[in-house]
Amino acid sequence: MAEIILEGITKRYPDGALAVRDVNLHIQDGEFVILVGPSGCGKSTTLNMIAGLEDITEGTLRIGDRIVNDKAPKDRDIAMVFQSYALYPHMSVRDNMGFALRLAKVDKATIREKVDEAARILDLTEHLDRRPANLSGGQRQRVAMGRAIVRSPKAFLMDEPLSNLDAKLRVQMRTQISMLQQRLRTTTVYVTHDQTEAMTLGDRVVVLRSGVVQQVGTPQHLYDEPRNLFVAGFIGSPAMNFLYATLEDGVLRTSIGDLPLDDRTRRDLERQNAPRDLIVGFRPEAFEDLSLADTSRGGTFHTFSTTVGVVESVGSDAFVYFEEEGHRAMTDELEELATDSGLTDAGSRGHQVVTRLDAATPAREGQRIELCVNVAKAHIFDPATGVNLTHPEHGHGR
Repeated sequence: MAEIILEGITKRYPDGALAVRDVNLHIQDGEFVILVGPSGCGKSTTLNMIAGLEDITEGTLRIGDRIVNDKAPKDRDIAMVFQSYALYPHMSVRDNMGFALRLAKVDKATIREKVDEAARILDLTEHLDRRPANLSGGQRQRVAMGRAIVRSPKAFLMDEPLSNLDAKLRVQMRTQISMLQQRLRTTTVYVTHDQTEAMTLGDRVVVLRSGVVQQVGTPQHLYDEPRNLFVAGFIGSPAMNFLYATLEDGVLRTSIGDLPLDDRTRRDLERQNAPRDLIVGFRPEAFEDLSLADTSRGGTFHTFSTTVGVVESVGSDAFVYFEEEGHRAMTDELEELATDSGLTDAGSRGHQVVTRLDAATPAREGQRIELCVNVAKAHIFDPATGVNLTHPEHGHGR
């Protein structure tokens, strides 16, 4: 096992295109770090530079106590697990898992011992004599992971290893990968486009946009205190709701009404010379059905009425959607996120807001409902810079 340190890592292609810019990241020994972001953000390029599959244009990469910029992949003591299983179809599971050790001239007894141990960990013992064609997708992915485990590398590098699996199997494999990493405590760097994977797997998450690190932190920290509009919009499912707002006399004027600000938020905005035109963000759980809300628990609540558009009951909660007049809040960051997720408001006269309400809500499609929103949970952003003004201490730096 080993720590991985990226110091000013940059990747520039011969045509001048900048894929990754000045990444500084210290991955601790045994840590599970997720690189996440939309397509083209530089996450796979960063992983490939760690692996040695891409040259580093600028910066220094350390694995353990060695600078490895010029080391070949085979000399970096890392093991990769790819989106494609890359198994040899004519070989048994046992031979696939032990193939790299055979190439390294490891003796047969040691290979058998390591393969048997990895198979036991991954629940593959009864499949060792089968060929990949006779395995399910999840089993084939476990074989690919077993092939990495038997090498006892300093680090695992995983590039969207679950993206070829169906939704139910992805959830199961996610749990298995998490348990496996906790057991082995091997330093792991994991690339995914799926922010749910990022939130449930990683010790820390690195959010990238256009080759630049936006924020690094624990999943909960990124959720509670996103540094900017991009992180706020990318992290969370369903995504944060964004509304245009105008700051006047300590009140945010929005399409759902005038939102009163508490003293701390007002002081934060004044100290940062906040502009008059802002964007306010609310996570779906900041809303509640007024008839079920417990406003005695603290917070600053604003009540408003709206017409229910869609109700999605998921048992423990109800996702209630409604539409507000006016354009959806839009900046370059939010437009990029909307394009990446395939969401557009073409043909709509308003913008959709999603709320996460108590399952007992009587909300019905087409009916009016009284809702309240906890203004204390608002995130307020500068549209020009994207910076989250409600968490100014996290507005700059990495």
